[in-house]
Amino acid sequence: MGRCACLVIGPAGSGKSTYCDMMRTHCETQRRRVHVVNLDPAAEHFAYPVAADIRELISLEDVMAEMGLGPNGGLIYCMEYLVDHIDWLVDELDEIGEDEYVLFDCPGQIELYSHVPSMQQISQELQRMRFRLAACYLLDSTFCSDAPKFLSGALCCLSAMTALELPHVNVLSKCDLVANRGSLDALLEADPDELRSRLDAGTRPAFLKLNSAICELLDEWSMVQFLPLDPTDTDSVDLILAQVDNAV
Repeated sequence: MGRCACLVIGPAGSGKSTYCDMMRTHCETQRRRVHVVNLDPAAEHFAYPVAADIRELISLEDVMAEMGLGPNGGLIYCMEYLVDHIDWLVDELDEIGEDEYVLFDCPGQIELYSHVPSMQQISQELQRMRFRLAACYLLDSTFCSDAPKFLSGALCCLSAMTALELPHVNVLSKCDLVANRGSLDALLEADPDELRSRLDAGTRPAFLKLNSAICELLDEWSMVQFLPLDPTDTDSVDLILAQVDNAV
């Protein structure tokens, strides 16, 4: 099989750690062995057993205290430190062994997946370690309550896809918490013209061209599609797992 891995990425609060634990548990019921590696130096508690933890190398709390940095600057420093000390990650992954499937629980700072190169460098190092690698981008479905917020999340997702240059599976998490599932499904199924009309409703005329440009950008790339994840629906979990397996 070889070494396979998935970077679980997305904004803070999108449910990355919960996703990792859920997928690990789901795979175990199918007699598949999965290891979860924590790459979030700001993490505190885990529901899953941690195969390797970046906080053994560097933690956000220590960086903020010693360097006088805030949370955002501290996270960037931590990930750049990991890139400079990538041998630590190589050794930890070698202990997990060959022919294993690994989930990387990544930080929630969106800049790390857009214009800061550290996550791209880490993904390149993992591929040099002979990992077949994909990315799973999580977006909180409770955030996507209307077209502007949905398109904002889609643009952040597209930015991450183009920066990391990996096979991507995009997931709307926490669908079991959405009050109006029909409204969410309508956004997922809407074409660019429909999304633009929703954006234009109540928008000042000065922003109409911007709305049109955003929708055309997403349509031209035609890459951003989301799969809804409902933890109470085994079929939705199976579908996402199958998509990630295919991407890897």
